[in-house]
Amino acid sequence: MTSPDTIHDLLQLRFDDVPEDKGEVPALWETIAGRQSCRSFTDKPVDPVLLQNLCALALSSPTKSDLQQRDIVIVDDPEKRARIDALFPAMPWMSSAPVFILFCGNNRRLRQVSEAQGVPFANDHLDAFFNAAVDAGIALSAFSLAAEAAGLGTCSISAVRDHIDLFDKMLELPDWVFPIAGMVVGWPARTPRVNIRLPLAATVHTNRYDENVQETAIEAYDKRRAELRPYGSQRDPEQFGEAPLYGWSHDKARQYAVPQRTDFGRYVRRKGFTLE
Repeated sequence: MTSPDTIHDLLQLRFDDVPEDKGEVPALWETIAGRQSCRSFTDKPVDPVLLQNLCALALSSPTKSDLQQRDIVIVDDPEKRARIDALFPAMPWMSSAPVFILFCGNNRRLRQVSEAQGVPFANDHLDAFFNAAVDAGIALSAFSLAAEAAGLGTCSISAVRDHIDLFDKMLELPDWVFPIAGMVVGWPARTPRVNIRLPLAATVHTNRYDENVQETAIEAYDKRRAELRPYGSQRDPEQFGEAPLYGWSHDKARQYAVPQRTDFGRYVRRKGFTLE
């Protein structure tokens, strides 16, 4: 067990409106409360046996109806890894991480099982894609927590979808198998600091969805974020100008003002999904 004061301090730092719990709490809570993406790694390798065990832990996580629609691709071929690192010049720290893995949704295996059993696959619609994507996302989260509980650092790389056709070809992903995110894994060169999240008042609802406090909660969060975890630079100041107080809402609004991955739907349909 871990001290509830430690957990509360971490959660309070992150959210600023967490009720204090004086009861005993599991040690895993500290890993979850204090987790943060790692972008600085030592050159110490990750034992392949440890990596396989982390994959097993990740795939022990919940899966919709026991369908198990997620796979993990470990990329340890030096040439492929070099090609992947070169795709992300804005993330030079990626190349210092000894491990790169790719989390994939997999709706292919279920279709193969249906064919082998001689029964129709009668759910060829949007839910087939959605279930596989969610399954893969759950596994990604479980891997990250398991890795960090073992002292490793991780950082998810959603930007793999900026180069989705390249990953599809390089890793020979068949129809109905698609990337959701990559992840780099290694031993942290320094302790990552806890990031600040939106307060619970904006994101936790009881009995019905309630936006009454969202605007004021986001305003307070922007100020707190700017004070405790300021952005190193403002996004696209040439287009949007310089904000006197640059917070989370400013950064995310600017991020989504620029089209991203507009060909993803085409890619998913080409992989065999109907999305109807």
